[in-house]
Amino acid sequence: MDSAASEKSIIALDHWLQSPAGAYVRAWEQSCLDELTADIFGFNAIQIGLPQIDALAANRMPNKWQAATRTSTVDELAITHGKQVAVALDFADLPFASQSLDLVVLPHVLEFAAEPHQVLREVERVLIPEGQVIICGFNPASMWGVRQGVGKITRSDYLPAAGEFISLPRLKDWLKLLNLGESRSHFGCYAPPFRTEQWLDRFSVMESAGQKWWPYLGAVYIVHAIKRVKGMRLIGPAWNKKPTKAAQTVPAANRNERVK
Repeated sequence: MDSAASEKSIIALDHWLQSPAGAYVRAWEQSCLDELTADIFGFNAIQIGLPQIDALAANRMPNKWQAATRTSTVDELAITHGKQVAVALDFADLPFASQSLDLVVLPHVLEFAAEPHQVLREVERVLIPEGQVIICGFNPASMWGVRQGVGKITRSDYLPAAGEFISLPRLKDWLKLLNLGESRSHFGCYAPPFRTEQWLDRFSVMESAGQKWWPYLGAVYIVHAIKRVKGMRLIGPAWNKKPTKAAQTVPAANRNERVK
């Protein structure tokens, strides 16, 4: 998939997200992202793609940006969301310094990117040690994934046709190679692949049933990962350290001599 095709596929996703099924996905992802990002702290965070969702709405970092592929989208974001906007015309070459971001959110970017591996490499580059990345994707191992597979044969796609959906095990392998350790995975949207809001609402009971009985078969997944750097570990401030046992057992006379 070249960059032009990638651009067209992202536009197709934009249109699909306005459908009843798209609204269903957006509502679940917004709720899950709000919960995930609320307690992630730092200074700099960026959401790449999918401007229909404000993935950083619940996050309290002082600097938050939205990266988009089209200037028109960026202008709309500046007006509607009133937040800082950074234009990233190529997600595979992010205009940020290495180890400068605390959080990166990728909602449905990898499956519509021309070079998903390169996008992940760029994310790893710009994240600080222990920085965090959150990835949203469509799950091929779901009723929606099966419906999409049948649709490619019958030419009646349910999801955007240009998307190359990535299985969760495959994504975990990619993350592991980049020392991005998975923290937790979340699945949602268990209703069958209906096209109308009425039928999607009728099967809303499947959301709780799916979480309980077939949790890995949700139509959408969200993966939360942390950048691990070998040989590094976080330590607390020096004043939190208690005196060692050896120091506490030094005789008083010896301590006085040491002062002299």
